[in-house]
Amino acid sequence: MAESLKSLPIPASVAPLLHAVKNGLAVPLLVMVMLAMMVVPLAPLALDGLFTFNIALSICILLAVIYVMRPLDFSVFPSILLVVTLLRLALNVASTRVVLLNGHEGPGAAGNVIEAFGNFVIGGNYAVGIVVFIILTIINFVVVTKGAERISEVSARFTLDSMPGKQMAIDADLNAGLLSRDEAIARREEVREEADFYGSMDGASKFVRGDAVAGIIITVVNIVGGAFIGVIQNGLSIADAAQVYTILTIGDGLVGQIPALIVSTAAGLLITRVDDKEERQLANQVGGQLVRNPRSLGLGAALLAGMALLPGLHIPFSILAVTAAAIAWHLHRNPLPSPSERREAEAARPREPRPEDLFPLEPLAIEVSVDLVYLVDERHGGELLQRVQKLRNQFVEDMGLVLPPVHLRDNLELENGEYAILLQGERIGKGRLQARQHLALDPGTAFGKVDGIPTTDPVFGLPAFWVLDRDVLTAQSKGYTVVDAPTVLTTHLVELMGTFGYELFDGTHLDKALDLVAHHNPKLVDDLTPDPLPRHIMLRVFRNLLKEGVSIRDTSRILETLAEYAPRTRDADVLTEFVRQRLARHITGRYADDEGHVHVVQLAPDTEDVVLRGLASQDGAAPNLQLDPHIAAKLIRSIGEMVEGYGGPAPAVVLCPPLARGALRRLLERVLPRVAVLSSAELLPTARLQPVGVISLKSA
Repeated sequence: MAESLKSLPIPASVAPLLHAVKNGLAVPLLVMVMLAMMVVPLAPLALDGLFTFNIALSICILLAVIYVMRPLDFSVFPSILLVVTLLRLALNVASTRVVLLNGHEGPGAAGNVIEAFGNFVIGGNYAVGIVVFIILTIINFVVVTKGAERISEVSARFTLDSMPGKQMAIDADLNAGLLSRDEAIARREEVREEADFYGSMDGASKFVRGDAVAGIIITVVNIVGGAFIGVIQNGLSIADAAQVYTILTIGDGLVGQIPALIVSTAAGLLITRVDDKEERQLANQVGGQLVRNPRSLGLGAALLAGMALLPGLHIPFSILAVTAAAIAWHLHRNPLPSPSERREAEAARPREPRPEDLFPLEPLAIEVSVDLVYLVDERHGGELLQRVQKLRNQFVEDMGLVLPPVHLRDNLELENGEYAILLQGERIGKGRLQARQHLALDPGTAFGKVDGIPTTDPVFGLPAFWVLDRDVLTAQSKGYTVVDAPTVLTTHLVELMGTFGYELFDGTHLDKALDLVAHHNPKLVDDLTPDPLPRHIMLRVFRNLLKEGVSIRDTSRILETLAEYAPRTRDADVLTEFVRQRLARHITGRYADDEGHVHVVQLAPDTEDVVLRGLASQDGAAPNLQLDPHIAAKLIRSIGEMVEGYGGPAPAVVLCPPLARGALRRLLERVLPRVAVLSSAELLPTARLQPVGVISLKSA
């Protein structure tokens, strides 16, 4: 069909117009024509064409407004409103000149369009014409134009007042990871366009009101001036002059007021539109909302039937009553779905799986069994969604990493009470909860047992009990730490993110970090990228820091360190050690207790000598620890027993020489992933060290 339309010949008279529209010349040409109409006399034939064009343009504008999806989709409307207003004023000036100069020649002196409106519309009776013109003017000026102006003013005020809140909401969603950078830019641009649109509409509505006032004044001047010219200059009688010039003037006024009324109605329809989330057209909105309730139509049909009993009203009201009753009965038998029902049906509609649905695209997801679905259902008091959002915000503050949105879904393959945590579609953690019960943990100081189901904490492996609500106070009185099921799950997620969260830091996060620093220190980023340090090395440094629980919020300090040491080495592990030393204040504060003590496990001199002799490196790369398997096993066992067996106010850390820190950490990470290894260079000189024990291979 489209190809056949393209193949149709274009009339020669239409081709220049299409060419002008296609090349953006239509508006400039129209403006030039309007300026010319102000000063150049026009023939009646030209006036007919311009009046016809004005009416057609007004109808096209009204139809475009009716079928537009949202007000912003017709953002050029204020400019169009100004152009059509100036066009009507220019036509009024041109037609006034013709009426006053040639009005004595008869009703056809100003063109066929004005003559048709003067004779056909008002029946050639100038008294009727005056009344009709006054009524149209009142409708346009008092009702439509004034109402549209007031709505435009209020909409502009409310839109401008809400801009800061909308901008803050966008920034909050961006910081929380709910929006990407491009989506945030698009949302900000939409807010700006909305403010510009309603501000422009507020100003353009003033032109419409002024146009209505000008039309009234021009009509009065034409009638009085025409009668004067007809009597004094053209020798007409007073009655003939009043008859001829009044009909011409009223016809001219009607030709201008009808398009003005149409455009004013279009402006009112556009600014009174409410954005529909389903982006439906106005025609569909009215059809879907006005006749959705059969009860209202039934009552209306009954009222119309009662009015049909009055004398003289039988036929029209009977027809309307029967029509309304038929529609009401049809809607009663086949009710229209509400917007919420329609959305739910659309969501529940089975669809063919898309290729992307066959792969796990969610970076981070939580799956729960069917009996745990209530945890994510906010309608039934589920708090898991809120807990996860707070977790994401806290993770940003603690580690400087924006976690992606966590997708929560049920999994029929899980047994009752089971949940699973997935990273990039792979399961990294699993646990079991008891629906609508609390977990009573034994921190080591609890006494006695409580009525509940014995279990093991899925996060730390501590002995615990699942207890009902009525037993919570009893468990707390016996020294147990009681938490609810959502807390258990989110705590498990926090622990897993501390272990695997570094995998989520990718090139996109690196770009955002560089952009953030570039805002206040662009030279630092320019000097660092792409030389002397490639992006993949910087990415690995950031991942190394996150892997060991070091926050990357101080991005500027990290990049400054990389820029300083990048000329010496490009080994990511070596650069990581330099960065960690620059972040000594953060590292010291992270492992210190409330009193400022850092609880350390030290290496005995003999153990330290063995570790240092076992270091081996090549070409400036980070050294590896090459030990005898038996010695390595003794070292790992001794560290594990001392660190994990320590129950102090803060976790114990292993203290070793700076050269051996990275190598010792890599030796321990597979067996003891939660054991922190620090060097003396990573602790502030003012740090208060609290010895926990000494590791000696001789005594091991």
